Amino acid sequence: MRVVQELTVHQITFFPRVFPVNCYFVEEENSLTLIDAALPFSAPGIIAAADRIGKPITRIVLTHAHDDHVGALDALKQALPDAAVYISKRDARLLAGDRGLMPSEPQMPIRGGVPKHVKTRPDVLLHDGEQLGSLQAIAAPGHTPGSMAFLDTRNGALIAGDAFQTRGGIAVSGQLRPWFPFPAWATWNKALALDSARKLLALAPSLLAIGHGRLLASPAPWMIQAIAAAEQRLALQPR
Repeated sequence: MRVVQELTVHQITFFPRVFPVNCYFVEEENSLTLIDAALPFSAPGIIAAADRIGKPITRIVLTHAHDDHVGALDALKQALPDAAVYISKRDARLLAGDRGLMPSEPQMPIRGGVPKHVKTRPDVLLHDGEQLGSLQAIAAPGHTPGSMAFLDTRNGALIAGDAFQTRGGIAVSGQLRPWFPFPAWATWNKALALDSARKLLALAPSLLAIGHGRLLASPAPWMIQAIAAAEQRLALQPR
């Protein structure tokens, strides 16, 4: 496990050299917000990292409901019963194991590891623009129908889940990077993912924190590069 801090964001990485899976603490004045719950065995490491910071975990916020982002959720909720669990209203269905699509959504199969046995149910269902502590919830569908990113309004740090990846090279969700293809394989809708990437770039983030790969400070040039590559690839695909 590796822990790196930038601004108010603490990146906790499991398997950093092989298959990096990130979760994050966002530090508030008197508490911590945990974003994502990593892998099933990750709870002790997450709790130990909070103990080293010296603040309690009061929120558990999920960017989306894939197994590598919710793996330790049940164990964390058992250890931290007073911590409220947040997820988008749409991905709450995925968290409950429901892969069904809404009539208004593109009718293509939801991909990736959708949890089958998570017992924890969210305390708060999030919508675009809502505020939780210092974080603003940003709807960013594409990787899953209800994916969200979270912007620290104090400093512009953006925790974006799998909307981008930096492992294997910067990429928008759904765009294959041969050295780390897994986020692309797990993406539901590439066109929506590209729209969400443009939306996140428009926030002018000071820091980009994602589910797989290292933090990027002043990330706009890399985000622009990734968006341009995704636009080119999607333009070449048959309609």
